[in-house]
Amino acid sequence: MVEASYAFTVGLQATRESFARWQRRPLPVVGRWALGSLSTAAVMLVAVWIVSMLDSSAAAPVPMLPPFVVGGWGDVISLLEHNGLVLALHSLACLAGFIAGSSLPLQAGDRTGVSRWVHLHGGRIAIGFVVAATTFSLTVQTWVLGHSLARISGNLSVSPGLILIGVLPHAVLELTALFLPLAAWILASRRGAWDELLAATIVTTAIAIPMLVVAAIVEVYVSPHVFQAVTGAHIVYYTIRP
Repeated sequence: MVEASYAFTVGLQATRESFARWQRRPLPVVGRWALGSLSTAAVMLVAVWIVSMLDSSAAAPVPMLPPFVVGGWGDVISLLEHNGLVLALHSLACLAGFIAGSSLPLQAGDRTGVSRWVHLHGGRIAIGFVVAATTFSLTVQTWVLGHSLARISGNLSVSPGLILIGVLPHAVLELTALFLPLAAWILASRRGAWDELLAATIVTTAIAIPMLVVAAIVEVYVSPHVFQAVTGAHIVYYTIRP
């Protein structure tokens, strides 16, 4: 109990120090996170395009939902619910990095036997699990999106690349926001700065939330117009949902 209390106190102190340090020069810190997140988003979009180009499945109907047609506020809320869950998972991964890499080793001091081994090495195991789970999740999402893109491309007789360009107004902003906590996690892990991750989780989540709100509004009300202008596809709008 004493070790846990000590680890908690040290963690809060490290978090306050991180906030104070970043407050003096916020742009370089946020810039690195944004660049890392944007790079990840770009890699994912390219991977989706590659999967779609390799897919030979039959065409599928175009879903009558944004970003293919203009929607309503119900669609905005639905998108925020979905993306909010994804952001929560990525933020928890960042928080897990803090606990595993910073907090657990501090509690190993007076422990012996298996308990000591778990506290000394459990961090690496937990970090490995987070990396594996996150990689699996992103791979599955890329695979599913790539195949969906291929089927929609076949239906509209429009190249997958052109369809991707049509949805970029919201896709880049949305993915960049979702990957911010992961970018902070990766950058901190490369430097061994696990004690920064609690502060990074709070800051990146706070930045990502308004970005996701804007991305959802753009996807529902702007991207459909861009999509149709770029692809030349004429899809009937709908106004069923409020």
